[in-house]
Amino acid sequence: MSVHARGLETDESLHRRIEKLERINAALMAHVERSMDQRGSAYSLFQTAIMLEGRVRTRTEELTGLMHRLERSNEALVAAKEEAETANRSKTRFLAAASHDLLQPLNAARLSVSALADLPLGPDATVIAVQVERGLQTIEDLIKTLLDISKLDAGIVRPQVRAISLPDLFAGIAASFKPFVERKGLRLIAHCPDLVVTSDGLLLQRILQNLVSNAVRYTASGGVVIAARLRGGAARIDVIDTGCGIGPDERDLVFDEFYRGSGCRGGAMETEEPGLGLGLSIVHRMALALDHPLSLASRPGHGTRVSLTLPLSPTRPEEVPRPVPVSTRLSGARVLIVENDASTADALKRLLQNWDAQVCACRDLAGVRAAVEAGGFTPDILILDYHLDDGACGLDVAAHLASARGASLPVILTTADYAPEIEAQACAIGAELVHKPIKPAQLRSLLTYMLA
Repeated sequence: MSVHARGLETDESLHRRIEKLERINAALMAHVERSMDQRGSAYSLFQTAIMLEGRVRTRTEELTGLMHRLERSNEALVAAKEEAETANRSKTRFLAAASHDLLQPLNAARLSVSALADLPLGPDATVIAVQVERGLQTIEDLIKTLLDISKLDAGIVRPQVRAISLPDLFAGIAASFKPFVERKGLRLIAHCPDLVVTSDGLLLQRILQNLVSNAVRYTASGGVVIAARLRGGAARIDVIDTGCGIGPDERDLVFDEFYRGSGCRGGAMETEEPGLGLGLSIVHRMALALDHPLSLASRPGHGTRVSLTLPLSPTRPEEVPRPVPVSTRLSGARVLIVENDASTADALKRLLQNWDAQVCACRDLAGVRAAVEAGGFTPDILILDYHLDDGACGLDVAAHLASARGASLPVILTTADYAPEIEAQACAIGAELVHKPIKPAQLRSLLTYMLA
């Protein structure tokens, strides 16, 4: 082989070796670059992880702080709730005690005014007596309403649910409002099919009385309709009036305490005394206690409809015997009064004497024992105040006389305390319970019925 040929072979071999080295070098550079990139990414991830950990720690601390503040806030809310409930119970007890103390002199005043009205008076004196009676009635209504609101707010009202005949209830309400409606020149229509519902009779009656009273008060012309009808397997009671109506901005306010509508200025309200603004508030609370849905619809200038929905009863109400017709005098009846309030005892004694009854009044059981031992008075019927002095109870007088005579006497138990246990005690001995202030007409009717 020539020298020239060997030189060409050497160049080609060298060239191939150079290309191989270049490929190796490129591969090594690529590997190094990849290694650098991987190390760089890991470092970046490490830095990111550290940063995220800091953020998580910060957010965790913030969340923990919020949780602690929420716990403290919840503890404060619980404490505030307990304090409010305690204050509410205290308010209820205070109102109950205050109502009892306020109703005692009010009872004496009403009995005295009634006794005065039975005397021969001139026209002016009769008008004044009627005005005093109306003012006392307003005070009584306000006290009882405030006490009702307090009891409903405290949740101590326990509805006595039973079967209620709506036609009988409607008839009684229509009869009681008839004089008031006729005096205003309005019409009152009661329409009800033979429906029996499940409710508390007394609370339902109060609801409807307040609704009708409010409707009549705010109606200057036209009338009021009380209607009941079946709706979706339940009974719906509507009280509809043709009064001034309620604007959209007032509909959520009419059930608040002491709120009186502003839409009747110059209309129905000018001819009568304004209401206390508590009737619809009582309605709302009683409907909640009974779980009877309440709704209102109204058009200003056209009237208002308030609806109450009640469940139907599967049974008929029990028949209640009706009292015999009452007379107006109690000639010769011997009535023993046990009353520790001197003014109430004196007013009640004068009232009964005006009805030709023979009356003996005592303050306590010791006075009754003295009267019995003297042998000068044998009662036909007892009118006993429940709360006597020094924690004594009027029912002890009934028990003592029943033991001494060997037979029970008819008892009328009077009290300004609406506690259910008093009603239970009266029922246990067959006594008639009359809450103060005593209504003279009711008392006369009850006395005549029990003596008959």
